[in-house]
Formats: sequence, structure tokens, C-alpha cells
Amino acid sequence: MGLFSRKSNDTPANPEMTELGREFAIARRHGDRKTMRRIGREFADAAQNDADAASFQQGQQAYDALPPINPPRRNRRR
Repeated sequence: MGLFSRKSNDTPANPEMTELGREFAIARRHGDRKTMRRIGREFADAAQNDADAASFQQGQQAYDALPPINPPRRNRRR
């Protein structure tokens, strides 16, 4: 066990829903409404129980936990 280990023992119930949630969070961060709607429809069609919803939310939270990067400053004098 490392000092900076981020892995936790709580594995998602449905890895496909976790990946779908991660893709939704990426689309939300980039402001891609078309993809957000598509993923929302896929989630509504595929979600069968609360475990799927929890996995979807866990995927979103995993991506949201990553801080956004700042683009490099180009041709700006300090």
C-alpha cells in the first residue's frame, strides 16, 4: 500500500454504467450538450436498478475528482 494510493476497495456494481457516467462527466465539463443528451438516453434505456444509478454516479464523481488543467500561456508577456 503506497503513501499516495488512490485506489479504494469499493468497486462499482456495473462497470459499463461507471464508464457511461465518466463519459457524461467529460461531456459536461466540455459543454457538449448533444453528447450529454445521448448518454442520458442510453442511461435511461439501460438502467435497471439503483446499483446501476450508483455506478453511473460513481463514474461521474471519479472524473469530477480530477482537477481541470490550465492551458499553457502562449505569447503572453508577464
